[in-house]
Amino acid sequence: MQTKTGMHRQRAKKGISSEGVSITTMEMINLLDECKGAGSIIISGHVKPDGDCAGSCLALYQYLKKAVENADIRLCLERPAEMFSFIKGYDEIDSSYAACEGPDVFIAVDCERSRLGDAEKFFDGAGKRINIDHHISNEHGCGDVNYIVAGASSTAELIYDLIDKSYMDEEIAKAVYIGIVHDTGVFQYSSTTPKTLRVAAELIEYGFDFSRIIDETVYEKTYIQNQLLGRALLESIVFMNGKCVVSVIDQKTLDFYNATPNDLSGIVNQLRIIKGVECAIFMYETDNLQYKVSLRSCDYVDVSSVASFFGGGGHVRAAGCNMNGTFHDVINNISARIELQILEHEQCDNEQTVEEN
Repeated sequence: MQTKTGMHRQRAKKGISSEGVSITTMEMINLLDECKGAGSIIISGHVKPDGDCAGSCLALYQYLKKAVENADIRLCLERPAEMFSFIKGYDEIDSSYAACEGPDVFIAVDCERSRLGDAEKFFDGAGKRINIDHHISNEHGCGDVNYIVAGASSTAELIYDLIDKSYMDEEIAKAVYIGIVHDTGVFQYSSTTPKTLRVAAELIEYGFDFSRIIDETVYEKTYIQNQLLGRALLESIVFMNGKCVVSVIDQKTLDFYNATPNDLSGIVNQLRIIKGVECAIFMYETDNLQYKVSLRSCDYVDVSSVASFFGGGGHVRAAGCNMNGTFHDVINNISARIELQILEHEQCDNEQTVEEN
């Protein structure tokens, strides 16, 4: 594939992820070499940045500010949740997207091109485009230069791989740690590997209060957030013989509590841990007959394939998409795709039982 910078560079290696999914892992890139000579660099991530996106972008921003001399480096990103405001560089985020167009280098973090939002124009006009991501739905990358490890615990872990450790400090380590903690569910998701834990151990050696970070950015909830969580649990519906659970928050409820989508963080994970549930679905209304859908699974449903079917994406055990229609339209369409996998799994179990007998 021909690009502005020459041939599309990525050497792929096949492998198997911790979730048993075939993946394409691209060889490590030398990020400083790729940025050498650049007069302007823009870093950006996906719309509605979560902990991994925010931590990864801010860690990369701090690192390049230290390591790349004489370059105008900007972080153009929707404002992450206030709970991340203690990360160094947070106040320097350009959420107005006022940076000049056509940077020498654009780095897309934790997403592919279509999820960059207003920063997409900078990506399109860049002299070189670098993509760093771990989403299975973006396994081939969207840049001229790609470092994609589909199925890795987090993009933050990949950022750590790329950092020249002579530039590491406590603030960069803190940002990386936040990204890993949030995308691994505090090291409980199946994408967590021994390497992930070794990286985390190396990071906390820099001396920051890792326990406090987890409490304040993962577990701590405001009164409003807890009210919304309680309402979502109270009004949830279990179906498919208890294998699935769904809950929805409409715009009227968000307006009543004067809440934002950030106040809904963690609800889908709480639904997922209901005993007997394999797949959890949480939806909130973004506009009339428009919903943001979050999907989580426990053991065997590939929610990434479900989300991809409806134009979204993500990971095998955590994914999402946007859908139009009434609540019942959306849940009927999604549940049909989930049911196919549940029935297939049950059929395989039945066949295995017959063979064993």
